[in-house]
Amino acid sequence: MTARTLAERVRAVDRDSLGIWLATRVSMWVIAAATGWMFVTAGQDVVPALDRWQQWDYWHYLGIAIHGYGGQPTGVPNEAFFPGFPAFLWLGGELGLRHVAAGLIVSLVAGAVAAVALGRIGELEGGQRIGRLTVLVWAMSPSAVFLAAPYTEALFLACAFPAWLAARRQHWLAAGVLTALSCTVRVSGVFLAVAVAVQWLTTRREATERAGRPWWSGLGWLFLPALPLLAWSLYLESETGDWLAWLHAQAEGWDRHFTWPWASLDATWQAAFGGTQSPGFAWMFRAEIVAMLVGVVLTGALLWWRRWGEATWIGLQVIAFGTSTWFFSVPRATLLWWPLWVTIALLAARRRWVLWAYLAVSVPLMSVWASAYLTGRWAG
Repeated sequence: MTARTLAERVRAVDRDSLGIWLATRVSMWVIAAATGWMFVTAGQDVVPALDRWQQWDYWHYLGIAIHGYGGQPTGVPNEAFFPGFPAFLWLGGELGLRHVAAGLIVSLVAGAVAAVALGRIGELEGGQRIGRLTVLVWAMSPSAVFLAAPYTEALFLACAFPAWLAARRQHWLAAGVLTALSCTVRVSGVFLAVAVAVQWLTTRREATERAGRPWWSGLGWLFLPALPLLAWSLYLESETGDWLAWLHAQAEGWDRHFTWPWASLDATWQAAFGGTQSPGFAWMFRAEIVAMLVGVVLTGALLWWRRWGEATWIGLQVIAFGTSTWFFSVPRATLLWWPLWVTIALLAARRRWVLWAYLAVSVPLMSVWASAYLTGRWAG
């Protein structure tokens, strides 16, 4: 097959999605390069390009890649982090790459896969234009730096977006396998598994009757995500004696305990506006509140529209965040909320000013978020 023939066979929305992804990667690397000298004071050395990406949770992934889950090489119980992404860092090290370079490559490639799948999800809702706009608003979202960083977001979405695309197309084997893979990367895979099951439950009658298959067709594949979760729990129990060591590690290392929603909101509000946190942390807690409000409104809208699977996906995350000690990492989680980006794309297609208004707000925030992360400031 010639290169021209291959290019002709690639769908237009896929080409556009990849083009948007690569163009926005250039933007992110420009920001990364600029932060190397913008925040340097007299007498300081410019931080090397790759080292700028070694921030916050990356050190925990690195600790797991090098030391495994024994002990606490980074000062906290690393069982809080699932093994999928650290495994790639370990593999990169075995191949002679710097771990941070391996993480950046994984995020670049996985993000491209996620972008193509997201474009196709958007296309299902309104054609090629919606597919392109969906990828654009997602790739330019405020916390988009975490799609480029050596973090779990891009790798998780390389499984989650195709899993949902498969579920929308009633391909339950593919949906089950991809959701199972997502469960090796983040605990969010559990929420995805429930959402896919709800999608099966609410669409099975029409789909099976149209295809002439029994109503239970595809049900067995929905249990595939339980396999990696069970294996992970068995491993933790053998190493620590605790089946839920990942959950208890979050409580021990990050003070994430179950609490009532009003108590969680009050704690976050005090951190944002009560003067209990430094300005660098207070602004992020304000962003947490905004992101939670977006999640609540979006869940309500999806329920109104009877999009039961998508409502489950967003709603479970909102409940989890809203019953923690305080809202934590919600802006990062919005990167996983494909219904949000599809909704913005649909609005932007109907009203052009929506896109300009979105980009006018989002692009500066994206730059600030990226600069904060790349200079070691707290960015959620």
